[in-house]
Amino acid sequence: MVQAKVVQTGILKRWRHWTGAGDKTFPKLTLVFALVIVALLVGTIIVLGIEAVPAIRKFGLSFFTSTNWNAVTEQFGALPAIYGTLVSALIALIIAVPISLGAAIFLVELAPNWMRAPSSFLIEMLASIPSVIIGLWGLFVLVPFIRSPIESWLGGHLGFLPLFQGPPFGVGFLSAGVILAIMIIPIITAVSRDAMQAVPDTQREAMLSLGATRWETISKAVIPYCRSGLVGAVILGLGRALGETMAVTMVIGNSYNLTDSLFSPGATIASKIALEFSEASPGVPVAALVELALVLFAVTFIVNVVARVLVWRMTALKAGK
Repeated sequence: MVQAKVVQTGILKRWRHWTGAGDKTFPKLTLVFALVIVALLVGTIIVLGIEAVPAIRKFGLSFFTSTNWNAVTEQFGALPAIYGTLVSALIALIIAVPISLGAAIFLVELAPNWMRAPSSFLIEMLASIPSVIIGLWGLFVLVPFIRSPIESWLGGHLGFLPLFQGPPFGVGFLSAGVILAIMIIPIITAVSRDAMQAVPDTQREAMLSLGATRWETISKAVIPYCRSGLVGAVILGLGRALGETMAVTMVIGNSYNLTDSLFSPGATIASKIALEFSEASPGVPVAALVELALVLFAVTFIVNVVARVLVWRMTALKAGK
């Protein structure tokens, strides 16, 4: 009996030793994982910065204001690509945000139970479709539809506005914005749905008990409660829109110029890099493309910082109330 207790005591001591070692090792191991992520980010910035040094030294700030991109004379400017990136992403947000929020509200608040699971599955499946497939669909189906009747109708009825002037090419900023909207709708919808599902039922029950309608409950109880999550969903979709490459390259027309018309072909930072990098000569041409990548990285970083600040402020205001 005594011997059994001694053996049991020894096993307990060994178990405590191993669990204690695990408690000491696990925080250090997770710290290493976190530092690896930071190191990857910093390393990416350093490598891109080093590769872009020739272009930075040659062009300076004029790189951001010049509209010329000539590999023969080695004169490069990023303004048309930056403009095209922002315009196409803005069009995508204007189209995608109302549709995504409406779909999320329907799935969480209004849809019958038998419809919620299949609809959610289809939305998530749409988000997993490779961008090159969406680009091919956009080239053969969306572009002809955009050219006629959409651009033809807009040009005929709203042609007095600079945005809708010019011949209806089909390929251009409008097609790029629509294809981006199709790609970010499932992302914004899925994240917004999860944010709304996290709202406690007590919020809804309190409004309904006061005699509020379903719309009043959604607009005054559900949406304000998950507002920070909805902003995060929109910014996540915007980040995808800013960095999308293949689908946009197929439908934007890849014309490197500045224009007011949404019907005109254009270019984005990602599409310009994808088209030019394989044929760029070593030296300044490659450095200019790498600097374009740095610009895209900076734009994405700024967007995420602004989004984080907005989420913090909304959370603080909600906590203050």
